[in-house]
Amino acid sequence: MKRLLNSSADVETRCREWGFLPFFRCGIPGFSIEETIAPEYWFTDEEGAWEWKGPIIREGHCAYGKFFNRKAGFVSREWLPDWLNYRRSRPLAPDEDTAALDDVVMQTILTEGTATIRELRRMLGFARGRGRRTAADPEADVAEEEKIALDPILTRLQMEMRLVIADFEYNLDRHGNPYGWGVARYTAPETLYGRLAADCPPSESFARLYDHFRRLLPDAPESRLRKIIG
Repeated sequence: MKRLLNSSADVETRCREWGFLPFFRCGIPGFSIEETIAPEYWFTDEEGAWEWKGPIIREGHCAYGKFFNRKAGFVSREWLPDWLNYRRSRPLAPDEDTAALDDVVMQTILTEGTATIRELRRMLGFARGRGRRTAADPEADVAEEEKIALDPILTRLQMEMRLVIADFEYNLDRHGNPYGWGVARYTAPETLYGRLAADCPPSESFARLYDHFRRLLPDAPESRLRKIIG
């Protein structure tokens, strides 16, 4: 039986050992934080897996985002170049219009360096904050029925390894203590980690990834393995 995860250091260590660590169940028994964390740190009043994500990201050894079949998890720095090289060779937008919209969002984040979803809505004219309008503000808010959902776009960009989560930000109570769900701040992997080139064709990166996953998960069905790799 795998040793239970009891701290952010445990999660980081396991990610670096395995190279990849989904946050939620992924169809491969035992291959997730959800299945291997001590019960007191999963959906309880104790500070646990949800609060550990930010500190692990800030350590700089593991990237975090929706990388595994559109669900969240960690990838070690060691494997980021091949992961990025292969995933960027497999665009997920179903058509040219969707791809163009994805690129608009991506270029906005690249220009700003980082952005939360709320900041993106404002920058793209989907919402207006309080206060007087400035010359830089959009002429009008987008009608509710015409608003574009950013969540699917951000998920595609993470699955394509064009975006990662740089950190989580929390509201503070009157005592300065964080509360509520953390708000993700998005950025490009290169902004956070520098050059990540694998210096090989995507097919070679896939072969490395496949061999690694097959050794790591020898009993996993072929279909599950390929779904994890993407």
